[in-house]
Amino acid sequence: MTGSQPTTSGCAALAPDHLALPPDRQPVIIAALRTPVCRTQGALRGVPVHELLAPVLVRLLADTGVAPEDVTDVIMGNAVGAGGNMARLAALTAGLPVTVPGVTVDRQCGSGLDAIVLASRLVAAGGSPIYLAGGAESTSTAPLRARRNDDGEPEFFARAQFVPGSFGDPDMGIAAENVAREYAVSKDRQDTFALSSHKKALAAAAAGHFQREIVPLHPPAGEVAADDGPRRNLTPAVMARFPAAFVPGGAVTAGNSCFDADAASAVVITSLERARDLGATDGLLVLGTDTAGMEPTLLGVGAASAARHVLAAAGLTGSGIGMVEFNEAFASQTLACLDLVGLSEDVTNTDGGALALGHAYGASGAVLVTRLLARARRSGSTGIPSLAMISIAGGMGTAALLQYEDLRAA
Repeated sequence: MTGSQPTTSGCAALAPDHLALPPDRQPVIIAALRTPVCRTQGALRGVPVHELLAPVLVRLLADTGVAPEDVTDVIMGNAVGAGGNMARLAALTAGLPVTVPGVTVDRQCGSGLDAIVLASRLVAAGGSPIYLAGGAESTSTAPLRARRNDDGEPEFFARAQFVPGSFGDPDMGIAAENVAREYAVSKDRQDTFALSSHKKALAAAAAGHFQREIVPLHPPAGEVAADDGPRRNLTPAVMARFPAAFVPGGAVTAGNSCFDADAASAVVITSLERARDLGATDGLLVLGTDTAGMEPTLLGVGAASAARHVLAAAGLTGSGIGMVEFNEAFASQTLACLDLVGLSEDVTNTDGGALALGHAYGASGAVLVTRLLARARRSGSTGIPSLAMISIAGGMGTAALLQYEDLRAA
């Protein structure tokens, strides 16, 4: 493993003696990669979900020197796939031996981050295991969904039910409008934030910030090595012309909402002790995780509840966080969550987020962690408390508190 030469940051860090776990139980992420994130029915439209993920797993093992037979389990998130066990299918497609099991996690949009959280908790249980964890989603090849009517004929539906009807079970766009209204997030503020996301993603791509984290894919039409979402033609005037998308006269538009995408992302997570044995020199220590439930009609701010819990447990506030990756499903809920937790826009999604790159449901939470590790390695600054955060359908949110460290000194 190689990364930028670590340096000490001026941000208030959690000192090594804060770690409550011994080295053989302290979870650490030593590698994180992703595919390009491409629009639904775009460049990756013919690639099944397990074939999106398998090349990422192959590269992770090659980059870390982990022997395939030493992988304890493959834990992957998926939200709209065909069922079965995508993690096991991808692992075998990647050439892992049949002795390596796999399990697929479904917490909808949070699936990829929750898979990493689950793996970190298993590492904390002891034994110095090695996990491949993350998520994948092919919205382009996702199966049609249907329920049987009384006569046995199929009735197709667009999405699964998230909560009982008595809770409202709002669609995502309606919930985003609820959040905008409840937390007074104006359309102008949403549009400004969304436009900034595109500009940051375009600048990051031009600067080569994504190159080391992306695993190119090779569908029949030719190599796909870059994200295809960020738009160069957006201006404040263009953003202002987008009409309300979900509620007449509302503030949430196609311009300040994400688009569906295809992607896969995964990490190698093990104990600090095992990471050192593998020769890893740097990584993201997992210092805390939380998943919270909340009012389903305001599901977009679920991440804020989880983040506040995990920060409180660590004795931190939002102002002490130096890097944030938040899944920008909608500008309204992103801004509301940042406000609620006291997080700065200046340290959030500095290379753009899902408003520009797209939202590949089950993969998106793992993409957040991949982005945090890439940003930390590029800066070379250790000791910066960081957050990966995602809000989840049904009124939930997951957050992980991470810190980049020189593993030789941690």
